Amino acid sequence: MTSPSTPQTTAGTDDRAERIERIRQAAYRIRRNALDMGEVQGQGYIGQALGVADVLAVVYTDQLRYRPEDPHWPDRDRFLLSIGHYAIALYAALAEAGTIPLEDLETYGSDDSRLPMSAMASYTPGVEISGGSLGHGLPVATGMALGLRHLGNPARVFNLLSDGELDEGSTWEAAMSCAHHGLDNVTAIVDVNALQADGPTAGVLRTEPVTDKWQAFGWHAVRVDGNDVAALVEAFDEVREHRGSPSVVICDTRIGSGVPLLEDREKAHFMRVDEHEWQIARTQLEEGLAR
Repeated sequence: MTSPSTPQTTAGTDDRAERIERIRQAAYRIRRNALDMGEVQGQGYIGQALGVADVLAVVYTDQLRYRPEDPHWPDRDRFLLSIGHYAIALYAALAEAGTIPLEDLETYGSDDSRLPMSAMASYTPGVEISGGSLGHGLPVATGMALGLRHLGNPARVFNLLSDGELDEGSTWEAAMSCAHHGLDNVTAIVDVNALQADGPTAGVLRTEPVTDKWQAFGWHAVRVDGNDVAALVEAFDEVREHRGSPSVVICDTRIGSGVPLLEDREKAHFMRVDEHEWQIARTQLEEGLAR
């Protein structure tokens, strides 16, 4: 791991192919750890964790500036998880980053665990806000970014939100405020997996055209395949260099990505996985990495 006082990005120093492979290996471990946590409960938001693993691997191993041993370091970049039920994915990423011990993952969702099923800042090192009620992440990110600017702190604020969260008016109020104040230290990341608790996103409340809407609100918007590591790296490198307005990386992801058994599940928002299926899922994940 690079020096914790410097950005975790290695852009311009690693050979590009090595950089991509390093992130790809991290994404594999995030998926594997998410599966291990899911097996503890036998169910959960496994599909979302697998779908967003590539995004988190890029953010935590290539873009974010942080100190694993000091989650409250004042100059750290802030990563805000609006969608609290994605906690299983965030914990896997924090373990990969070295912020929480790998053995803690075995306690996921259990009594007295530091890893509740919905992320809470008061419980878990490296978790910046408590998620759950959607639509709060971007407003908090806006306030944090304004505060950092006031302090002269160069830290960046990342906010991972879902396409379902675009149903919330507070998200768009914050988007408008971010652009008005020219908060180019904010990067929103939208996980577009086309599914939410009440069904397919398009059937609940149509949010497309997503890119055009963010641009109309004054944001620099980039849309990519959220399960393509090379495309993600290019997108995040682009928004890192952008100045003058906030940026959003819109990531089209596949529920259950990397595990065909789970990609094909009809009821995938909160997924029940039978006892014998966990090992099948791990085998499919390993086979995918080898390809």
